[in-house]
Amino acid sequence: MEEKWTYGLWGAVIGAAALAVGGFTWGGWMTGGSAEALTTKRSQAAVVAVLTPICIERFKANANAATNLVELKKIDYSWTRRDYVVKGGWATFGQDRPFELADACAEALNKSF
Repeated sequence: MEEKWTYGLWGAVIGAAALAVGGFTWGGWMTGGSAEALTTKRSQAAVVAVLTPICIERFKANANAATNLVELKKIDYSWTRRDYVVKGGWATFGQDRPFELADACAEALNKSF
């Protein structure tokens, strides 16, 4: 009788382990920390998507927009374009480090004209 319990318990342990591995690997399960990180990333992407057109309009509303656009297009590296947009103040909406928004704004401006 003890032998049946031993095999039953080992079967339950192995089955639970296989279920956990399968669930986290292929089943789409995630830990609370992973879910929170994913939520933060998606919310930041949504904010950037909403604020990018506003950044573009602020850039265009500047008195030197044509000159600034020529200068922006001369810049070869994406991080330098981002810094140019940040220094111009077009991507700052009360943020200390608006890099994601500045990247999106600079890329859109570089492609749009």
